[in-house]
Amino acid sequence: MTAIAVLGSTNMDLVAYVARAPRLGETVTGREFRTVPGGKGANQAVAAARLGGEVVMIGAVGTDEFGARLRSALVAAGVETAALRTVEGASGTAHITVDDGGANSIVVVPGANGHVTGLEPGDDSRIGAADALLLQLELPLEAVVAGAAAARAHGVRTVLTPAPTRPLPRELLELVDLLVPNEHEAAALTGFTDPRAAAEALLREVPEVVVTLGAAGALYAARGREPLTVPAPRVRAVDTTAAGDTFVGALAVALGEGRPMPEALSWAARAAALAVQRPGAQPSMPTRADLDAPVLRPEAKAGARADADAPPAGAGAGPRAGGGA
Repeated sequence: MTAIAVLGSTNMDLVAYVARAPRLGETVTGREFRTVPGGKGANQAVAAARLGGEVVMIGAVGTDEFGARLRSALVAAGVETAALRTVEGASGTAHITVDDGGANSIVVVPGANGHVTGLEPGDDSRIGAADALLLQLELPLEAVVAGAAAARAHGVRTVLTPAPTRPLPRELLELVDLLVPNEHEAAALTGFTDPRAAAEALLREVPEVVVTLGAAGALYAARGREPLTVPAPRVRAVDTTAAGDTFVGALAVALGEGRPMPEALSWAARAAALAVQRPGAQPSMPTRADLDAPVLRPEAKAGARADADAPPAGAGAGPRAGGGA
């Protein structure tokens, strides 16, 4: 099995489903509300575990009711939670609006995640035993840097999802092996709206980049190699929350199994395409058996987006990769 360590956030997603997202100062009526376990770190951990990875989650939850539910959800997915601390106070939450097109907008309140400012005893060895370390930016930056440094010291592949978007310090970029932004995050990081130009700019900082492109699939670029675009399946999106995290978790498993990058990207795109056809963050994530079944539902329509990298309706550049805080 591929061994994966995840240093990242756990949040309870508070999801409202609406016909369209409200404009600034506007109130709209929703049709449904759900509380769903999420957090970009936990989402990637669950995605990788469901697809066959041996996953350990490093992070924190609070002492509230959400904390117990978040831990239980990880355990149910087969994720090792011995390194998931419980800190006094509230767990992280994400307040999500999902419209009829499946696009989302999100407000994250860090809660317990804000207490993860570095590695705890035992974390270094957990990271060192992994084939890959998955990182995101919902924890304090000093914790992300510490995790990446531990991975580099042990020769472990570091995969960073740069979401939510923020400037990335050189001390972190120097420790990243594979950067996986969506096209909007890539533009925000580089100033280039063209994904290829953005990828080329990012290669000056990191050795490999995957830019997810929504319905157009994913662009892979590496130093000294020609860029490669892998298409995404066309599906009817129901809820794009956490599809980007599903993609990253699946990619980590595929690469850990030794699959060539084109095959790994296609496999990850299939996993994300399955996820957007179901509501919720972690509940939408496919199992390994699911990937053996057809990705397209009978009612899928040509031209629908296959992942979560579209911006929310009315939003500007730089949305979260796949949502699912």
